[in-house]
Amino acid sequence: MIRSRRAAPAPSSPPPASERPAQLAAVSSGRSRFVLGLLGLAFVGLACRAAYVQLIGNDFFQDQGNARFTRTLELPANRGRILDRNGTILATSVEAQSVWAIPEDVDVADPQLPAVARLLGLPLADLKRRLTLNQKKSFMWVQRQVDTPVALKVKALGVKGIHLRKEYKRQYPEGEAAAHVVGFTNVEDLGLEGVELTFQQQLSGQSGSRRVIKDRLGRVVEDVRDVIPPVDGQDVQLSIDSKVQFFAYEKLRAAVQQHKAHAGSAVVLDALTGEVLALANYPSYNPNNRRGLTGEQLRNRALTDSFEPGSTLKPFVAALALDKGLVRPYSPIDTSPGTITIGGATITDAHPYGVLTVAQVIQKSSNVGTVKLAMQLHARDMWETYTQAGFGRKPQLPFPGAASGRLRPYKNWRPIEQATMSYGYGISVSLFQLAQAYTVFARDGELVPVTLLKNEVPAHGVRVFSQAHALEVRKMLALAAGPGGTAQRAQTLGYSVGGKTGTTHKLEGKGYATRKYRSFFVGVAPIEQPRIVVAVMVDEPTAGQYFGGLVAAPVFSETVQQTLRVLGVRPDMSVKPQVVAEVVEESF
Repeated sequence: MIRSRRAAPAPSSPPPASERPAQLAAVSSGRSRFVLGLLGLAFVGLACRAAYVQLIGNDFFQDQGNARFTRTLELPANRGRILDRNGTILATSVEAQSVWAIPEDVDVADPQLPAVARLLGLPLADLKRRLTLNQKKSFMWVQRQVDTPVALKVKALGVKGIHLRKEYKRQYPEGEAAAHVVGFTNVEDLGLEGVELTFQQQLSGQSGSRRVIKDRLGRVVEDVRDVIPPVDGQDVQLSIDSKVQFFAYEKLRAAVQQHKAHAGSAVVLDALTGEVLALANYPSYNPNNRRGLTGEQLRNRALTDSFEPGSTLKPFVAALALDKGLVRPYSPIDTSPGTITIGGATITDAHPYGVLTVAQVIQKSSNVGTVKLAMQLHARDMWETYTQAGFGRKPQLPFPGAASGRLRPYKNWRPIEQATMSYGYGISVSLFQLAQAYTVFARDGELVPVTLLKNEVPAHGVRVFSQAHALEVRKMLALAAGPGGTAQRAQTLGYSVGGKTGTTHKLEGKGYATRKYRSFFVGVAPIEQPRIVVAVMVDEPTAGQYFGGLVAAPVFSETVQQTLRVLGVRPDMSVKPQVVAEVVEESF
């Protein structure tokens, strides 16, 4: 069977050459439109993004840019100076360089980094650790207030990311002698103690600022806005006389060391103006180098410590008894047999004196005679007198930590308490309070307000005793500092003096220590026209002597002589007083 074969289809023939360009043009046109469309969309996206950045999100991006490239540099204010009454500088600020870093820029493997740590006295491991922990920060203090030569050596090392900044560092030319008065600031220039703290607002001023652009090395490229200049702090001029302060401190330190005492304080007041001429404490500290300070060194004992003042209160009882018309200066008081018993407690004198006048009671410091005066008084009258003299009240002195002491309400006094408070037990005061209280004898019965700022205008006092009776008691104080008195070593070459000793047992637990004492002397000079009041306290002398007349009175004598000379007060005695070597024991 013969099968027929189907003819194969003829292959399609290509389009004619005349049609090919038209097809290629169509394809190319489609691609161009697609690409143009994409470009158009891209431009639209960019335009939208630009509009968002410029209009809607402008603040956010501006802040981000500022955070990366701009800095606000603080321009520190120069802290005001602290001056003494004569313009001598007690505290001032000097330029100092501080070292800072941009941690993200610092290579902790930099071979010069150990040299930086060595110059700044820092452990290298500690510096590296701090840089690593702050790696994401743009600022870190490395060392504040570095000495300029050291800072320049650090800069010369050229470590990337380590920079310098100018600050101010406080200096105290008078050192430890005036430390408790002036105080000190911290590294941020904030007052922490003394006058630096008390007058912080006046001294500090106000920092300025400068807005700049910085490169990665921390260098200023350009100012972005005007500089806000700092406002420097104001100077503070104190009533302190740096010469008197230094001399009082030196004599106090010598006494503490000589008698192997625990500590000591001294206060010098101008009786005319109420100005504080000196306020010294030992032990002290160097405010220029405060490493390893202890609380014992920092305590301003003259203001912050309160204690039982002992026999230094006896003149107030005598003055009150005179004011009430109960006695006269030469009224006899029988102190025999040298003891007196009140409420089952026996009060004794150092010696049985027999019959003494009121003036001799103060001269000999008789406990029995003072108690007999006190028991004639009403408790309320004694309390009011002590209060008017400033006891139990915080001194009106703008100074941190000033103690008010302790004076119990008179309604709670038992007879024995009234008796012991007449000779300074059962009441507590600060040395500063005691010094101010004695202005009533220096100023003819008026308590003088005190000031730590220079004020040469005579102060108006508040009357406590009549003028006549204050003068009488002042004569008694002169007897106490003369032959036969308990404070013969208080006498001063060229000047007449008067004052009162005090020696008290220290409280220990619930009772009194038998061999721990405080020694006091407080007095005025010159006697006829008093210009100054000086109070001295030596805490716990252990070298054998402990009576106030032997331990504290010599410091008073030397301080009075130097102070009156500095103030230009003419001597009122033409010959050297005859200092008797006799030691008169005090009753305490």
